[in-house]
Amino acid sequence: MISSNVLVLNRSYLPVHVTTVRRAFSLLYQGIAKAVNSQFETFDFESWRDLSIEQHDETLGLVDRVIKIPRVILLLTYDKIPKTQVRFTRANIYARDKNTCQYCSGVFPKNELTLDHVVPRVRGGTSCWKNVVCCCVLCNKKKGGKLPREIGMRLLKPPGKPHWTPFFKVSLQDIRRREWETFLSMVDLSYWNTELKE
Repeated sequence: MISSNVLVLNRSYLPVHVTTVRRAFSLLYQGIAKAVNSQFETFDFESWRDLSIEQHDETLGLVDRVIKIPRVILLLTYDKIPKTQVRFTRANIYARDKNTCQYCSGVFPKNELTLDHVVPRVRGGTSCWKNVVCCCVLCNKKKGGKLPREIGMRLLKPPGKPHWTPFFKVSLQDIRRREWETFLSMVDLSYWNTELKE
């Protein structure tokens, strides 16, 4: 439980990181962060410690009491959003395509998938977001060095660079928690409403 996940928000309530319960309690105790509940109320360590515990709450036992585990914390002074690129990696390609063969639409474990160049390298295709897709072994063998249309294969969707930031990596879908939903939706709102630079 101490190593399970906690969503970290910046001062503007935008998600910037996922940390462990251990680190979240450390930040709360040091006064660097506050716990946030589903009503957007914030609590310092003392007020969080004194909250009454309900039957469905996840808790951690201390020497003299049981304390509710915060699933969202707010950094009190950090107001930036990490600016990094989504790296062109196998893991991120699998995440973008959701472990789904882009030709037959089958969902496979990672060890049963390969990467396929839509326009084969022998025909001038490059290794980039718009030309590489997840592919099952059978479809990859069938396609070989040909273009999909040459052998009657079609892509589920045109490949492209993902629209998520590196914070929203592969594992986020697996560790997403009910308490995070409101804050993750805010990311979508900020994406569409942030002023673009010319």
